[in-house]
Amino acid sequence: MKLTILSPGPLTTIQDAGRFGALGKGFSPGGAMDTDAMVLANLLVGNAPGVGVMEMTMLGITARFDCESVIALTGADMSARLNDSPLPRYASVPVHPGDVLSMKAAKNGMRAYLSVAGGFDLPVVMGSVSTNLKCALGGFQGRKLKAGDELPLNQSCTVFQPRRVSAPEDYPDSIFLRVLLGPQDDAFTEQGIGTFLGSEYVVTDKADRMGIRLSGEKIESKNGVDILSDGIAAGSVQIPASGTPIIMMADRQTTGGYAKIATVISADLSRAAQARPGTRIRFVRVTEAEAIRLRREAEKKQKQLEYELLYG
Repeated sequence: MKLTILSPGPLTTIQDAGRFGALGKGFSPGGAMDTDAMVLANLLVGNAPGVGVMEMTMLGITARFDCESVIALTGADMSARLNDSPLPRYASVPVHPGDVLSMKAAKNGMRAYLSVAGGFDLPVVMGSVSTNLKCALGGFQGRKLKAGDELPLNQSCTVFQPRRVSAPEDYPDSIFLRVLLGPQDDAFTEQGIGTFLGSEYVVTDKADRMGIRLSGEKIESKNGVDILSDGIAAGSVQIPASGTPIIMMADRQTTGGYAKIATVISADLSRAAQARPGTRIRFVRVTEAEAIRLRREAEKKQKQLEYELLYG
């Protein structure tokens, strides 16, 4: 059982929920950028939420199946077609030997996700099949996919069960991201923090799986932004010497020496992951209690969906 890549797109990798417990060895968690889309893709085909999926960036793949299976597409709309027919997003779809999936450029948003019932049959490295491009490990041979790659698929039940959820609204070109200030907000002046929270920033073309570099008003510090290197969490907003923010994402380094003015809350990281160059961003301050409440609400919603789609 396999899927053969005919055209890979510019950056297509295998990603799952991430590689945890290896920070001390210098390995970032990695994993899917838009975890919300990854989870839904898996649930739609009957997989556990964190199973490995294919993450496509800006432009989708063309691929051929050699077996009976079930697939689902989530995330950015890349005008997918199965053979000669449009392929719906956020729905389970049966595929048959010889079927060809073709995709185009994203209409909006940044990343799309393809799940296959049973998942990809790939080696587990430090508890994950996620691709770490910098270290050339995990995923498929530790690299992005290329034409001619044959990805083995795990055996799964081929009985098709229709599943569907509502697709999110189109990804807008102006978004807000909720943040907790800190851990080094005391390195910035009151005016600098006011600039950060009161200005609109724009995603530059220097936005990738490691971080999203923004352009806009410079943020004033008290005595510079260099600090003793410390750990970097997902969503950390670093302020380098240029004075403009960088949102640290899935493939971030494990430690860094720039002050972090704030951290994007976990409930908003998937929204950040779909921000393409040119997207306008505003940061909104929330309290720790609000951040915890929003995370718990998101987790509860996921559990409800999981029950409805897998057992309902």
